[in-house]
Amino acid sequence: AAVAVAVTGSSGVAAAAGLYRYLRDFCGCHLSWSGAQLRLPDPLPRLRAEIRAAAPGRYRYYQNVCAQSYSFVWWDWARWEREIDWMALSGINLAPAFAGQEAVWQRVYRNLGLNQSEIDKYFTGPAFLAWNRMGNLRRWAGPLPPAWHLKQLYLQYRIVERMRSLGMTTVLPAFAGHVPQGILRVFPRVNATRLGHWSHFDCTYSCIYLLDPEDPMFQVIGTLFLKELIREFGTDHVYSADTFNEMTPLSSDPAYLSRVSNAVFRSMTGADPKALWLMQGWLFQHQPDFWQPAQVRALLHGVPLGRMIVLDLFAESKPVYQWTESFYGQPFIWCMLHNFGGNHGLFGTVEAINHGPFAARRFPNSTMVGTGLVPEGIEQNDMVYELMNELGWRQEPLDLPSWVTRYAERRYGAPNAAAASAWRLLLRSVYNCTGVCVNHNRSPLVRRPSLHMDTELWYNASDVYEAWRLLLSSGSELGSSPTFLYDLVDVTRQAAQQLVSDYYLSIRQAFQSHALPELLTAGGVLVYDLLPELDSLLSSHSLFLLGRWLENARAVATSDREAEQYELNARNQVTLWGPTGNILDYANKQLGGLVLDYYSVRWSLFVSVLVESLNSGRPFHQDQFNQAVLQVERGFIYNKKRYPAVPAGDTLEISRKLFLKYYP
Repeated sequence: AAVAVAVTGSSGVAAAAGLYRYLRDFCGCHLSWSGAQLRLPDPLPRLRAEIRAAAPGRYRYYQNVCAQSYSFVWWDWARWEREIDWMALSGINLAPAFAGQEAVWQRVYRNLGLNQSEIDKYFTGPAFLAWNRMGNLRRWAGPLPPAWHLKQLYLQYRIVERMRSLGMTTVLPAFAGHVPQGILRVFPRVNATRLGHWSHFDCTYSCIYLLDPEDPMFQVIGTLFLKELIREFGTDHVYSADTFNEMTPLSSDPAYLSRVSNAVFRSMTGADPKALWLMQGWLFQHQPDFWQPAQVRALLHGVPLGRMIVLDLFAESKPVYQWTESFYGQPFIWCMLHNFGGNHGLFGTVEAINHGPFAARRFPNSTMVGTGLVPEGIEQNDMVYELMNELGWRQEPLDLPSWVTRYAERRYGAPNAAAASAWRLLLRSVYNCTGVCVNHNRSPLVRRPSLHMDTELWYNASDVYEAWRLLLSSGSELGSSPTFLYDLVDVTRQAAQQLVSDYYLSIRQAFQSHALPELLTAGGVLVYDLLPELDSLLSSHSLFLLGRWLENARAVATSDREAEQYELNARNQVTLWGPTGNILDYANKQLGGLVLDYYSVRWSLFVSVLVESLNSGRPFHQDQFNQAVLQVERGFIYNKKRYPAVPAGDTLEISRKLFLKYYP
């Protein structure tokens, strides 16, 4: 007989989260970025009694402004729809809808009297828009073609419609005060100041103008933009603006800082009297010398209490609520940042996220109103996000070893002792970084070679090697599971990344002790065997292909010229990040094609320069090497090679081959 299970909720999201809970806890199913395991038992399990669940906080937030560029930039509607459905099933009820805003800005700028070339000198290319929106960057890799605006508008209509139909609150962008230089031509008496340069960019591509909060044009432009945006997309009354993201304000005077936040808020209420401002709290922990308690309080209190929500963006490592008396009374969301730049690399702070949100709720006079997931890039470390999503609904911490055992079983669709042991090992090692953990992948594999590279790990390398052995041993039973194959690539990749560090140390040691034969041996194995083998492993899985990232970029284009521009955007972002390696390798990825034609070529040059140095007796100069290797890095960006977007080779076989050769 058929079994009927009724799932209801206070909203579409709540009902979807209830459905996923049933699928997860009673049917043993699993959903993630890297795949789904949805083999339903027949008949469906009956519930003995009604199960009720309520989240302890009002909000479960998702998305980082940077992810719009690192992860979502080339998405079509089908990919967006999948993400929004995953969000609903995960219980996410608050998220940004940022697509298409440049089209609206362009309309506003044209109405204000700017010409197209002034607008083109302002917007960056698609892969860098996140930093244009925060006033960090202009022009780089631009301009934006007209077709880009049309396609993004079309996407945004569908995104907000889908999110709202599921009961999610959409967060729309608002005016933070940054303006194109053209505004000064049209309104010569406007009071605007140039901000300093951002990161390692000079004023060619940064130093954006910030309007004075007291200038009447601040309200005119801010309200004009928001009214236009609301007319286009409707509103749920929550708006995002970041005026000082990684930018030092012009004055530390508390009165000035209050005027800025008050001006931003008034430009929102001028268009929507019910406006609520959602602000990233990243700036407070990023520049703690500037943001002392008086400055933080001033910025937060420029807005009426309760009309702002602060994202405590990096709460798992550097919580701000603790030293600001819970944001001086403004509501906040406890967020897990976890990932920078969309880097690959097994990483987690499971103890911190298992206890942090509960401690924040118990904090004296806590103003916490929810939990959030705010990675800079997605499609990595699924386990950490599944865990954090589950914690958003819980009243107390989980027993992590038993949770991860069930996770492995659900993820692969069958209990397997070896796989469960592998996951418990990963949980206690690579996923349990404690203290202040900042997850930038600094492995020598993905960094420009030098004689001073960081090979420190926060865990025992042997635990990853053992997890690799255990996963491989369960390959005969689990090899048909797509999620298992993804994890096998990921763990093998991590083991290979560790091995690269070992070979690097051998290379450095051989060079420093003038041992040419040892240098040639270690360098030869690294460049001619380990890196090519890693590349073929990555090339065997569709989610680890450079070709997929590049073809997705080209697919957005409506002409060959656009396709070329978008592909250069995509290549630059994951490598040089700027014209001259300004934020070099920040967004490093381990992808089939990239390992062979970018990382491996760099290592080859490094080894040959060291060999040449020993042969000639001339010292190695890092500066000279950097100039030479920059040509190699640029060469990759402009190599015009088309990379396969379809995997090739047998993942299990390649991992086994690597294991037999390299398992320590």
